[in-house]
Amino acid sequence: MAGAAAYLRGLSNSNGKVGVIGYCSGGRQSFLAACSLPLDAAVDCYGAFITGAPPEGMPLKVGPIKHLTKDLSCPLLGLFGADDQYPSPEQVDELEEELKAQGKTYEFHSYEGAGHALFAVQRAAYRPEAAVDGWTRIFTWFNRYLTS
Repeated sequence: MAGAAAYLRGLSNSNGKVGVIGYCSGGRQSFLAACSLPLDAAVDCYGAFITGAPPEGMPLKVGPIKHLTKDLSCPLLGLFGADDQYPSPEQVDELEEELKAQGKTYEFHSYEGAGHALFAVQRAAYRPEAAVDGWTRIFTWFNRYLTS
């Protein structure tokens, strides 16, 4: 990610601002990148295990990374399904409390009737209205923080 950000900032048509976005485990990676690198905006779409840990028996071997919130370098937009288990609404609330405690700039939106992968058009979990609203929020967020 650091190499990609440096490359983008070095382009002749770059304004020097870089943002990240990720879905599911990519949402977790987006959060992790924003806590590890100097970025200008981040979007987490239902990133699991920023808070909480995978349940017993799940092959994924990761731990919570909420403790990194203090290092968040940029504003964070979070989009979540209210019916999701990973992250659950309680886990989203836990992250929000930490963001507040650390004085970070963030905006969270949860969609009723939506679970995990609400943006994934090829899945039964796809929720068109939530996805359209989410994309509008993503473009607004990036426009706010990434334009000159």
